[in-house]
Amino acid sequence: MTLAEEFATLTGPLIAHGFVHAEAPDMRLLLHARGLADWDGFAASWNDLGVDTYMADGGRYRRRRYAAFSAGGDGIRRKAHQPHYQSRDYNLLNGGIARWFEPITPSIGAHPALLAILAASQGIFTACTPADARPRNWHVEVHQFRIEARSGQPGQPTPEGLHRDGVDWVLVMLVRRQNVTSGETSIHDLQRRHLGSFTLAEPLESALVDDDRVYHGVTPVTPIDASQPAYRDVLVATFRRE
Repeated sequence: MTLAEEFATLTGPLIAHGFVHAEAPDMRLLLHARGLADWDGFAASWNDLGVDTYMADGGRYRRRRYAAFSAGGDGIRRKAHQPHYQSRDYNLLNGGIARWFEPITPSIGAHPALLAILAASQGIFTACTPADARPRNWHVEVHQFRIEARSGQPGQPTPEGLHRDGVDWVLVMLVRRQNVTSGETSIHDLQRRHLGSFTLAEPLESALVDDDRVYHGVTPVTPIDASQPAYRDVLVATFRRE
């Protein structure tokens, strides 16, 4: 399959259904064409995330780092560090306040794996946006998440439940699953009717979502062997018009 055909296998369903489950080989082909390198070094950076202290449910199962970028015709540029904000219309649990997370480190913010992911996402999301609505630049927010699971304490990838993020497009890419079960992604339409479910199982496997058209959520993860570390690492990148 050519690169153009591979691209179409993602944009077609995303336009038609509002979401697409992208298999790891499909994403790998697109990312290698955009300079993907040193995946292992990139994935290892998830071992250096701070605890998310803003969890209104009192949980300490989520670790994260955060950064904002601009993506446009002249490339991808990192913005000054800023807070992450969601209104309570979109995040009833943790929304309504400016949340200052530890920044993604400079080396990871400029890493070829991250830049390839953002460039590929920009291409897909721009192609899926009607020509008269395409922005000059996208405002991109990038989150490194680790959801930890312990005996009797499941990790909650989406503690706010089935939700939208208040943006235009969302990419959720699996980085690693370690000693966990479940973590099923489900997609629902605006009437909350179920459209599809799948579990991100391999590194690079992704969900791409039209946030205007569908809700998404992920079931809790639990440890397979409670005596060993158990976690789910993902990269989330959201795109909205500047």
